[in-house]
Amino acid sequence: MTGPLWFREFSVASVEELQRVAEGLGRRLAGGDLLILTGELGAGKTTFTQGLGRGLGVREGIISPTFVLVRNHPSLVNGPGLVHVDAYRLESDAEIDDLDLESTLDSSVTVVEWGAGRVEHLTDSWLHITLVRPALASPASASLTDDDDEPRHLRIDAYGPRWADSNLGALV
Repeated sequence: MTGPLWFREFSVASVEELQRVAEGLGRRLAGGDLLILTGELGAGKTTFTQGLGRGLGVREGIISPTFVLVRNHPSLVNGPGLVHVDAYRLESDAEIDDLDLESTLDSSVTVVEWGAGRVEHLTDSWLHITLVRPALASPASASLTDDDDEPRHLRIDAYGPRWADSNLGALV
């Protein structure tokens, strides 16, 4: 795999700002788009996905799919649905394939937490989104949750022909 076509970086001061960036991105996505989210526990992957869901106009109630692995959120505005995946506990490519993400990939926006190096084979284009939360490096971080109001750094790397002519413009 070669490097990204382009990347964008954001520093956000709050959960609200993180979700506004995600919402702006969600308004620009289409069925068939794959997003891979990377970040430590508590970095804000699910919180980011909640904002993304608002931008897509999907049913509310986005929570972590950790124990069910996949959650489907249908569109309320005749747009693409959102398929939210947690690949953290999956140990093999076969387990990824067993999720049958290909069956919804063309009609939905698919977001895979912990998917780096595991789901890129599903399509020729994707966005790799890395969330960094500096507060997680402190000893007090054990009690932090995704939705605690802490600054975060966000990087979006674009791969494949879908993103060749787009740098997403202003997201907020």
